[in-house]
Amino acid sequence: MKFAVSLCLSFAFAKILGAQEISLAPTHRLELFNGTNFSGFTFCMKHDADPLQTWSVSHGVIHCTGQPAGYLRTQKSFQNYALTVEWRFVKIAPQADNTGVLVHLQLPDQVWPKCIQVQGKHAHQGDLFLMGGAESQEHRGMDANTPVPLRGASAENPVGEWNSSVTICSNNVVRAYINGRLMNTLSECTVTHGFIGIQSEGAEIELRKMSLEPLEY
Repeated sequence: MKFAVSLCLSFAFAKILGAQEISLAPTHRLELFNGTNFSGFTFCMKHDADPLQTWSVSHGVIHCTGQPAGYLRTQKSFQNYALTVEWRFVKIAPQADNTGVLVHLQLPDQVWPKCIQVQGKHAHQGDLFLMGGAESQEHRGMDANTPVPLRGASAENPVGEWNSSVTICSNNVVRAYINGRLMNTLSECTVTHGFIGIQSEGAEIELRKMSLEPLEY
């Protein structure tokens, strides 16, 4: 059964990425969040604030207050993968409606690092930010604070409902899917590997899943 499921996923990724980019060999899934604690993660918080005042784990869910700004990230670096994050807004308010998934995050840790951000701001999930000097074909010539905007209408679920953010990183291409819909694509990215992170940026959020499936070439 596991082989069949993995094979189906591999065919799906081949369809998304193009058969020339990925083999059809089954791959394994790595659960980045173990449902219990922050094993495998580290933090970077503005003004060196205590991260455990912002981030906590209870009943298999990560809770983030959104204050102060910062992020948790994996201790390991990754390349060529499909990342799935399931998260939701607990509540939002003006100037308190933002988070994001960070991929290809580079050292040194700082607020904010060089990376690619899949925007998690309310009604803008799927915007792609090139942060800290990272660049792509679609973003060249644009201001550093201007994202490559999502395609079409928002696919975000209502506040309080879970959202699925799937980010496929294939060599120098990044594709962002929100709740099953392709929202954005970057190509010729100047960062192609790095740590994976989640932002604390104003919104109170919860995460119940962070998993990674390597892509085989």
